[in-house]
Amino acid sequence: MNKLAFKNCLLIVTGSIAAYKTPDIVRRMRDEGAEVRVVLTSAASEFVTPLVLQAVSGNEVRQDLFDQKAEAGMGHIELARWADAIVIAPASADYIAKLSKGAADDLSTAICRASEAPILIAPAMNLQMWENSFTKEALDSLMKKGVCVCGPDSGSQACGEVGLGRLVEAEVLLESIANLFNAGSMAQIRVMVTAGPTREYIDPVRYLTNQSSGKMGYALARAACEAGANVILISGPTNLEPPKGVGVEYISSASEMESSVVNNIRDIDIFIACAAVSDYRPEIESSQKIKKSASTFSLKLIPNKDILSGVAGLTNAPFTVGFAAETEKLERYAKDKMTKKGIDMIAANLVDNDGTGFNSDDNELTVFWRDKSRILEKQSKEKLARKLVTLISKVYRESL
Repeated sequence: MNKLAFKNCLLIVTGSIAAYKTPDIVRRMRDEGAEVRVVLTSAASEFVTPLVLQAVSGNEVRQDLFDQKAEAGMGHIELARWADAIVIAPASADYIAKLSKGAADDLSTAICRASEAPILIAPAMNLQMWENSFTKEALDSLMKKGVCVCGPDSGSQACGEVGLGRLVEAEVLLESIANLFNAGSMAQIRVMVTAGPTREYIDPVRYLTNQSSGKMGYALARAACEAGANVILISGPTNLEPPKGVGVEYISSASEMESSVVNNIRDIDIFIACAAVSDYRPEIESSQKIKKSASTFSLKLIPNKDILSGVAGLTNAPFTVGFAAETEKLERYAKDKMTKKGIDMIAANLVDNDGTGFNSDDNELTVFWRDKSRILEKQSKEKLARKLVTLISKVYRESL
């Protein structure tokens, strides 16, 4: 999988001659799997046109904070919430100075002020401007606020001078963007994630299952890997591409998942049970296809082993996280499940909500642990997974 797969990257282009390189940067970001939207400052439009950037990004380029059409829906806030990362490349000396002072007088700076996403700036300017003390002070101020800096590079410049101030090469910039997602909050932690549905066969052609797509579990495995964890994913049947850097074991039935969990649980630090495991299976699985008859058909079901309770009940059990998909009384049922199964944390959601839950790309969760809770608002499952992994890591470390 590409380095920026499933990532929403907002590129802010500012008024530097190096802006002519941005169409290639956008193309490379998309090649790495990113969804890219571009904001062009008024100065940047003197060096590169919106039409070019729209063509390579596949999205409308935004320029004006007071765009009546876009701002009817609070467009700058929508972009701030949409972005998983904000990349300012090239970042001119003037723009760095504005950003360090907290300006929010145009579309790009307003987005930076309104977003919780990590910000990466790639400076590009004349050697003397780069060496100026005002630039150094502005950069120091931004870095103290958590802004990441990539570059500049050294070499010949448009003004004829040679030295520091060139925009870094695209490959270096893309690597720095990818590193924004490697938070390291789970470094040296061993994580097991279960994902997807299970299938309980009635005969060779029929089975009992559920609507789980596996998207949330796969997103969690990917997010944990990005955060530095050593991850094993145990997956039921899905149509999803396996996350890069994650060990995957494929299973079909609940009993197969239980066996795989038991065989791999040793030395696991955090167990995240996101799979929708069948509670019951047919008592008898026919070896041949059951033929239709005029009479009614009865199917006797027997319970499967409770994987989550089994893991939580182990001696030296890992930190256990469960999921609860409910249609009503979310808090009551989630807390009851957490107590009954003896787990450390549970993430719950209502599956009858529009646009969330099974098969959707978005979800929202209410997370409970001990006597605390936190709501993770509706957003993409990829973004939601990163926030949940950060929370799990924090609570896990507090429990040690």
